[in-house]
Amino acid sequence: MLKQERQQLIVDILNEEHKVIASDLSKRLSVSEDTIRRDLKELDHQGIIKRVHSGALRKGPPVEDFSTREGISFETKSNLATKALELIKDDMVLMIDGGTTNLQLVHQLPLSFKGTVITNSPPIAMGFANHEDVEVIMVGGTLFKQSMVNLGIDTCEALDSMRVDMYIMGIYKIDPQMGISVPSMSEALVKKKIASISTEIVGMVTNDKLDTISNHIVCPSNELTYLITENVNQDIKKMYEDLDITVLD
Repeated sequence: MLKQERQQLIVDILNEEHKVIASDLSKRLSVSEDTIRRDLKELDHQGIIKRVHSGALRKGPPVEDFSTREGISFETKSNLATKALELIKDDMVLMIDGGTTNLQLVHQLPLSFKGTVITNSPPIAMGFANHEDVEVIMVGGTLFKQSMVNLGIDTCEALDSMRVDMYIMGIYKIDPQMGISVPSMSEALVKKKIASISTEIVGMVTNDKLDTISNHIVCPSNELTYLITENVNQDIKKMYEDLDITVLD
């Protein structure tokens, strides 16, 4: 088998199974582990996969700016938001950070909703302009324009005096073993802080983000209370349920 054929087969296996182990690939493809490791290293350098200890994960969707992401997978994000609505009750203190799926949730919340919303995202805050019975607390900081969220030490310090009933976390990448991750260290630190002050955490995740990893870990995946996704493979669903996460799909 030519190297290019073998590497394409590795990518095909990864897309199907979401995760590969070097020792397992070595047996399946009848080549040495050193050969597999070189293949994984090359594929990682090409940006096709994400190499991790002992194997590799899917790269996941590219990180686009907020305005670009608004037009991607609109129907799927809307469906995820509809499922999340069932978890939200009047008089809750919600923390909703950045993300286009989170913004879909805000658009779907009925105008009759009563509660408190804390956010570090200007678009999320503006989404509640016509909700007369929602108190909106805007957490300041330095605006990270790519994600349209406020980040930094000021953001973290402002959260010190707050407690949240439910955190609607915008999720970039998630893997049951590696955890929830984002490309920005500053965003990881703010999300980690919010998670620490929240009673429950909800993540709405499109399928292409499942079993993927980025550079900065926010928290273990089992800190999620609810994982809301769509048409997920039952084996993959079980991996998350085994972490005591309630999966709504």
